[in-house]
Amino acid sequence: MTKNKFLLMTMSTLTAITLAACGDTEEDAVNPADPDNQVEMTEEMDENMDEEDMGHGGMEHSSDGEVPEGLAEAENPTFEVGSQAIMSANHMPGMDGAEATITGAYDTTVYALSFTPTTGGEPVENHKWVIHEELEDAGDTPLSAGDEAVIATDHMEGMEGATAIIDSAEETTVYMVDFTTTDTDEAVTNHKWVTESELSAQ
Repeated sequence: MTKNKFLLMTMSTLTAITLAACGDTEEDAVNPADPDNQVEMTEEMDENMDEEDMGHGGMEHSSDGEVPEGLAEAENPTFEVGSQAIMSANHMPGMDGAEATITGAYDTTVYALSFTPTTGGEPVENHKWVIHEELEDAGDTPLSAGDEAVIATDHMEGMEGATAIIDSAEETTVYMVDFTTTDTDEAVTNHKWVTESELSAQ
């Protein structure tokens, strides 16, 4: 075998080996049929879903502005209807620090409560806020922490009709507000509810 033929065969062999190795690497990187890649893709999808669930989580941020029967308008609210205030609440992403326009002010008892959605899923803990008039057959006497009640409103999926445990109760002025979220610039109208302690003057 001549020297030139030997060199040509050697170079051809090396080229073929290099191409095969590169081909394997590229296939491993993009082949969705590979079990390892399927696991990674599934984990990434789960992480994205978790992030969405931790975000708005089925909460109905806007409302039609209707209020429960018997809810009394506040006579001298700290923040009057039409005025602006800064929110310091994190009921949902993009809420804390947003400028709110007051669309309603009402005197009532406001509750943080925990419940299991009627649609199934994980229990919701310390949900803020549900007001006294949004509880089924609540009566005139405010409830206390540890009391049990049935929710008669649908701020979020699976809430209406669920049995809840009261985590905290406070007699205060609650506000319905319009605002634009600080994270996604979503316009939220007639959001229920923000308490007086969660608002501050501009």
